[in-house]
Amino acid sequence: MRRLLLLIVLAMAALATPATATPATPARTLSVLSFNIHHGAGEDGVFDLDRVADEIRRTHADVIGMQEVDRHYGERSDWADQPAELAQRLGMHVVFGANLDLEPPSAGQPRRQYGTAILSRHPILEWHNTLLPKGKPAEERRGLLTAVVNVRGVQVRVMNTHLQHDSAASRLLQSAVVADAVVASKEPVVLTGDLNAVPAAPEITTLTAHLRDGGNAYTYPADVPTARIDYVLTNGLPLFSKVLPTAASDHRPVLTALMVRRAR
Repeated sequence: MRRLLLLIVLAMAALATPATATPATPARTLSVLSFNIHHGAGEDGVFDLDRVADEIRRTHADVIGMQEVDRHYGERSDWADQPAELAQRLGMHVVFGANLDLEPPSAGQPRRQYGTAILSRHPILEWHNTLLPKGKPAEERRGLLTAVVNVRGVQVRVMNTHLQHDSAASRLLQSAVVADAVVASKEPVVLTGDLNAVPAAPEITTLTAHLRDGGNAYTYPADVPTARIDYVLTNGLPLFSKVLPTAASDHRPVLTALMVRRAR
C-alpha cells in the first residue's frame, strides 16, 4: 500500500504544471480489477456468490471487469442473476453482455445467458456489447463489453472480454477487433480480460501495441498459478499491479491502480 501511495504521489507530481503554464488535462486515478469468477464456483466446486462479493469488496476496486458470468443460466449457479446480485451486494452500477443467449427452460422464465459484466462505483453513461468473430462455427461465442464511465468528470472507456480458450488463431481474430476498438476510442481506455494467452503471444502483443501492461505475475490456475492469462491493460499510466489469491474461482484476480487523462 505504501508503494501504491508513493507511485500515485509521484505520478500526480509529474502531471502537475506551474501556475504560469497552460493547465494540464485533468487526470484521475482508478483502481481496476479483472476477475474471471467461474460462474461463482471456486476450485472446491462450491458455488458461493457471497464469497465472490466478499473478495471483490476487500479489493476496494473502483471498476471490476468480470468474465464467466451467469444470468439465469442454470442449476450450476442456482439460476441466479449474478450481475444484478453482485451489484446489489456491492452497491455498484452494472452492465452485462450476453455472449450466449439461450431459450429459457420453460415458457415465461428468463432467458439463459452467459457472458461478461462490468461493475463500477462511478456512473455508467453508456454501454454496448460487440460479438467477436469465431475461428470455427462450433466455437463458443465471445464478446467485447464496453462501458463509458464518468470518473469524477473524466470519461473512461472500460472494455472487458474473454477470448477463445483453445485456438490461438481465433484469439488473434478477436484481439484484432478489440485493438481496432481501442484505437477508435475518443476516451482513455482500460481493458480487462481473461485473454487465454501469455504476454508474448501475438494475440496479446496485438493489444499491447496500443495499451500498457503493468502486470507480471501468474494468474492461472488459482491454487498454484503457472501461466499469466488475465490482464488489466490501459493507454493511461499503470501505477501498481498485484495478483490476488482467491478461494472463489479457478482464476486469480488482477488488481491494478492506474492514472488516466481526459482526452484533449
